[in-house]
Amino acid sequence: MALKYAVLAALLDGEASGYDLAKRFDVSVSNVWHALPQQIYAELAALEKQGLITGQVVVQESRPNKRLFSLNERGRDALIEWVAGDSRPSAVKDEALVRCFAADLVEASRLLPGFMARREHARAKLEHYLDVQRGFLKGRTEEEYFRTARRVGPYLALKRGLIFEQENIAWIDWVLEVLEQRGAGEGGERNAHARPGRAG
Repeated sequence: MALKYAVLAALLDGEASGYDLAKRFDVSVSNVWHALPQQIYAELAALEKQGLITGQVVVQESRPNKRLFSLNERGRDALIEWVAGDSRPSAVKDEALVRCFAADLVEASRLLPGFMARREHARAKLEHYLDVQRGFLKGRTEEEYFRTARRVGPYLALKRGLIFEQENIAWIDWVLEVLEQRGAGEGGERNAHARPGRAG
C-alpha cells in the first residue's frame, strides 16, 4: 500500500497541518501504517501537486503561519476507488523471525534480552491502543458504539492493532519460555562436559 492512501484516509478526520497529521498518525494510523514525519510532509506535498488534497495558508499572529491540508473531491474519489478495490495479502517482514530462524548460532541466553525488550515494547503499544479504544468507546460496549458512531472504520483498524499486539505478547512469552528451557539445558550440558570423569 502506498503511503498516499494512508494520508488520504487520515484526512477523513478533517483538515490538518503536516505536524497535526503526524500526531494523528501516531495515535490512530500507526497501527495500520508506520511513517516518519518527514515522509508524511513529503507525501502531503506530492498529493497537493497531484490535486488530491487542497492546501491553504493560515496566518497566525503570535506564531509562524501554518499550512493546512484537506481532502478534496478528487482525493475522496481516489480513496473510494482504492478502498473498494481488492486487498493484496500482506507479507510478513519481521527481523525477529529471522533471528529466530538463525537462533541456533548463539547460546539461547544471548537472545533473551532482545526478546524481553520487544515484549515491553509490545506491551507499551498495547496499553496505548487500549487508551485509544477507551477514547472511542467512552464507556459504551462495542455493540453500542457500532450502532451510534458516525464512523466505525478507525475502530476496526484499531482492533486489528490490539489483536496484533496481544498475539505478539503471547508469542514472545512462548519464545522466551523455549529459550529459557534451552538455556538451562545448555548450562547442564556445559557442566557435564566440564565434570571430570571417574577413575575406574
